[in-house]
Amino acid sequence: MEHKFNSANIDLDLKLLREFCEQEGEEVCYRKGERMESEGEPAHWFGFVTEGCFKYTARDTDNGKEHFTWCSFGDEFVGDYPAFINCSPAQTTIEAMLPSRVLRVSGEQLMQLFSLNMEMMELRAIIAEHLLGQARARYLDFHRTTARRRYELLMDRCRGIVELLNLQDIASFLNVTPIYLSRIRKGITFGKR
Repeated sequence: MEHKFNSANIDLDLKLLREFCEQEGEEVCYRKGERMESEGEPAHWFGFVTEGCFKYTARDTDNGKEHFTWCSFGDEFVGDYPAFINCSPAQTTIEAMLPSRVLRVSGEQLMQLFSLNMEMMELRAIIAEHLLGQARARYLDFHRTTARRRYELLMDRCRGIVELLNLQDIASFLNVTPIYLSRIRKGITFGKR
């Protein structure tokens, strides 16, 4: 299962990026349901979540159904990083799941940071490599773990997420139907495999 940016399982020192958000960013408060980015519109923001959490969703190209794809919690970074680095439209909608605070910088600010010196260019590469690693781990999990195991990994990583998301969102994240997710949860509750 994918790891948080600041996970102890990942040997990353993103202290410089956090400090940059603290020094150069503006603190922005988001109400529950308020969007930081909207899919298809220009991506503008990157930030460090100081409080709260955000969900990432993407629309199905065939029927427009919304799929929950990712989340960012307190002490993590939030933003459609590839989109604003490449000055392209956001690939996801990023929305606060509850009242949240972010130390937010613009794509232009971040690009200026990266252009300062080689150390900052290395930081840019580290972020890209980490995001690729997260995406690859999530992709591989869909092929090598059961839906139940993916659910267990999600619960381990994001304790309390069931209070923040409805059954439909969790099922979407795991790429199962809500009915199948209910069976998984029932099996766990009653100790069945």
